Amino acid sequence: MNHATYTARQAGWFILAVTLAALVCLYAELGPAASAADPGAAPPDPAAAGEAPPETDPTAGDGGPSAVDADAAADADLAAGETPEGEGEEAAPADVEAPEVLEEINILELLVKGGNLMWPIAAMSLLVVTFGVERLLGLRRRKILPPELIAGLGKLAGQKGGLDPRQAYKLCQQFPSSGAAVIKTMLLKVGRPHSELEHAVTEANEREAARLYTNVRWLNLAAGVTPLMGLLGTVWGMIDAFFKTANLPVGANKAEHLADGIYVALVTTFAGLAVAIPAAVLAHFYEGRIQKLLRELDETLLGLMPQLERFEGRLRVSKEQMEPAPEAAPVAKPAVTAAPKQQPAPAVK
Repeated sequence: MNHATYTARQAGWFILAVTLAALVCLYAELGPAASAADPGAAPPDPAAAGEAPPETDPTAGDGGPSAVDADAAADADLAAGETPEGEGEEAAPADVEAPEVLEEINILELLVKGGNLMWPIAAMSLLVVTFGVERLLGLRRRKILPPELIAGLGKLAGQKGGLDPRQAYKLCQQFPSSGAAVIKTMLLKVGRPHSELEHAVTEANEREAARLYTNVRWLNLAAGVTPLMGLLGTVWGMIDAFFKTANLPVGANKAEHLADGIYVALVTTFAGLAVAIPAAVLAHFYEGRIQKLLRELDETLLGLMPQLERFEGRLRVSKEQMEPAPEAAPVAKPAVTAAPKQQPAPAVK
């Protein structure tokens, strides 16, 4: 486990702990208000409170004269096709209130509310996009190990006399790439001891690998630092939300204010993870591609080294000998002008 992965995991656990603590505080604020406004609570018992029960009409429930008259009037109304007063209102369906439409989250507005730490997170996202595209173009096979170069070296190695170092060097100049740079370093050590040749190839391979990994390190930096930026913004947002909630005036809705502060504070963590996850994926993908191409280059070098063993102690070459000498520009010959003919002196009589 590398350092970036360990840091991101620790940050995730800390964010989870902070979120759970905020939810506990929010529940503590909402609990008393919810229990006070519960419509399903049982009505208070008058006997338990020491109050006398309300008096009832003795004739209302035993079928007295008032009840008989009411039943007779209702039967008469039904016979006449009329609806008793008040009964139609009870039979009609009650007006059902339309459900309230919940407000959807506006991502752009939420990002603006994230605070000042959203600016460095936005800068890291731009960095991830820039180096992601740059490495996508820079790690193409034609830039590392061109197929034409491998095919040309195979043809040279299959010739009757074996691999010619000068022709191989000239072929590497035709296809400039990371693999060509390592092979040219090897060809310049032709004739030296085998251990010296291997050492030169290893150093050249490490130089090219470091050059290829240079811009991938920026992606690893974004994957490790951006979640910490988001965590810092969330912690500061939590501090600000609890401070403002504690200093609200008496009677204010502290639960609603605290909930607004918490969901705004979590925006920076969301933005940091949204930038860090693609950066980590791209870095892992590019590192694997670099390792794959370097392994193919090592296999090519292992196939060429036996072709150069026959030159050990017999041939020493230099860069000047490998590179063709530039053609000398033709020297312009100075124009020769004919001297004017001298007139013979007149004879003296």
